Amino acid sequence: MTHKISICVDSSEQGLRLDRVLVSRFATESRSRIQQWLEQGCLVRDETPFYQASYKVKEGEQYFLTMPEVVDTHIIAQDIPLDIIYEDSDVLVLNKPVGLVVHPAPGHYDNTLVNALLAHCGDSLSGIGGVKRPGIVHRLDKDTSGLMVVAKNDHAHNFLSAQFHPDLANEEKMLSRRYKALVFGKPARKKLTLEGIIGRHPRNRQKMALIINGGGKKAITHLTIDSNWELPSVSATTISLLDCHLGTGRTHQIRVHCQSILCHIIGDPLYGKNQYQRLKGMPECIQNFDRQALHAYRLSFIHPTTNELCDFSCDLPKDMQAIIDTLNAEC
Repeated sequence: MTHKISICVDSSEQGLRLDRVLVSRFATESRSRIQQWLEQGCLVRDETPFYQASYKVKEGEQYFLTMPEVVDTHIIAQDIPLDIIYEDSDVLVLNKPVGLVVHPAPGHYDNTLVNALLAHCGDSLSGIGGVKRPGIVHRLDKDTSGLMVVAKNDHAHNFLSAQFHPDLANEEKMLSRRYKALVFGKPARKKLTLEGIIGRHPRNRQKMALIINGGGKKAITHLTIDSNWELPSVSATTISLLDCHLGTGRTHQIRVHCQSILCHIIGDPLYGKNQYQRLKGMPECIQNFDRQALHAYRLSFIHPTTNELCDFSCDLPKDMQAIIDTLNAEC
């Protein structure tokens, strides 16, 4: 079944490329996928298909997007390089790069982590965790980089899943996941814990939100300020590096919690309020940052066979480190 969506350009999007506006509205889709929609005539303006991806939009313009019908496909193995940190007969730990989708979904039927894992591990992954998500215990957003653990057999999958999804009354049994985030602004305290109920946004189905009236699931994030910089070239602007320790693992949890305290993650196309206005006068490495500045740098879990604690960490990716180096040099 096709799905028709109305899009009205607001003031913050004035003068932006049409494909960039669409990417911000449909953050789960790649720019190439959205450009395919345009080429296929899926976008209409004034009752006429509109094809110009580079067109600079104007406030108040209205478009209608008819999303193509989802087509189920068979998952094939694809030889995609993986940065594997650790591997044994039960688990595989890898450092996921920016831009790699974890599992096939509408708009991303191949070139995913699952396709790469099937090529690396062979038929042993078949059916573990479901046909479309073999071996996948948890996920990272397409444009979030960092550590993931993959299960290589049913026992490992069940054992690890129990650590990712424990009863909240026994939160201490949960594995440990820590992220680094670069945000505009500065939290009120050096350390704070954010709690709330996160569920699907009532108006934008691409987003999650803190829910006040029913629905959703409890979400807990522990934040610590690692560093912060006052930009001399931009009036009253602070950028902070946050250490984010997950108490729960909800969809877009860190992004929603940072938004709730007005510390929007740099480059976040979905939750970064007024990002385009904020960028004026910023260093080029921030202006050109085109994904959320969020990296899963540490992962700990109990091994499914040895019952020993496994603890892994990895460096920040080059694009986030470049921002930190620039801020250290300028501030």
